Amino acid sequence: MKILIAQPNREKTLESLKKEVGNRPKVDIILFPEGYFQSDKIEDVSQLAKESNAYIVCGYKDENDKDRAFIVNQYGKVLLERAKTPEDESLFAPSKIEDGERKFGYLLCREIFQGQSGLGQEQVDVIFNPIGVGMFSEEQFTEWTDEARKIAVEQQTFVVGVSHADGSYRNCGFSIPIAYCFDKCGKEVLILKNDTRSIILDTELKSAEFVEYAPVP
Repeated sequence: MKILIAQPNREKTLESLKKEVGNRPKVDIILFPEGYFQSDKIEDVSQLAKESNAYIVCGYKDENDKDRAFIVNQYGKVLLERAKTPEDESLFAPSKIEDGERKFGYLLCREIFQGQSGLGQEQVDVIFNPIGVGMFSEEQFTEWTDEARKIAVEQQTFVVGVSHADGSYRNCGFSIPIAYCFDKCGKEVLILKNDTRSIILDTELKSAEFVEYAPVP
């Protein structure tokens, strides 16, 4: 399974997603961050999934600017759409879904810290972790990736996460953009830290390659 992981800047349009759909090599899944688009763009994102013949996994903002989970398949069918779990509650369902032969897990941003107790034991192909903005400290970066590694081992699957390239937690003014992947043994397949290039992850080969786009004429 090939997953394109992108770290766009926050935007009100879908230009970054359109770029990935229009320029990328063939992939099975396109992963974008939490809160990437607004609720009035759901149909547009679903259409882009059909055009790319790929799943699109990310998060969006509803009419009240609240974050929601989102997965749409290659036929434009929305498979997962739910609210983000509050910090003091148990992980909301669904957090695992099945679509034909594909099985996915989903943890929206800091739901990564509710995953060990909330995901259950049903086996999935990969667990996604769309993140809003980058880490606000080196300590948080370490804490976040350590938690993802634990879940990968516990769930015996890949855990893949990505943040936006810009923005900071509660506008604190400091941010470390992040993209990562751990395999079922907890081995680091990918760690990007302050490196916001798009990358393609191949879960079968357990390898990752940066995407090099041809310059615009």
